[in-house]
Amino acid sequence: MRRIASCIVMTAFGIAAPLAVIHAQSAAATVQNEAETAWAKFKGAWTQSKGEAKVQWGKLTDNDLEEVDGRREVLIGKLQTRYAISHEEAERQVGVFESRRR
Repeated sequence: MRRIASCIVMTAFGIAAPLAVIHAQSAAATVQNEAETAWAKFKGAWTQSKGEAKVQWGKLTDNDLEEVDGRREVLIGKLQTRYAISHEEAERQVGVFESRRR
């Protein structure tokens, strides 16, 4: 009887551990998908947002904004270059910009 109980417990842990990993991966994927969806909406409105971006980041040229074309990572890179700031600071600034646009 103990062997059966031990097998059941071991089997339960053997199944539960992979399920926990799958759940964590699923939650991370959901957050990533939500962020991508939000940015896709933002990208769609990029032509409207260009003017606001130009006001917020005056060092960005019209060519920079054309190159960005609604792509978040490109915008972050342009901010890093023009303002000599860290990637984290550029991401923070873009996050603030996004939150005001929603």
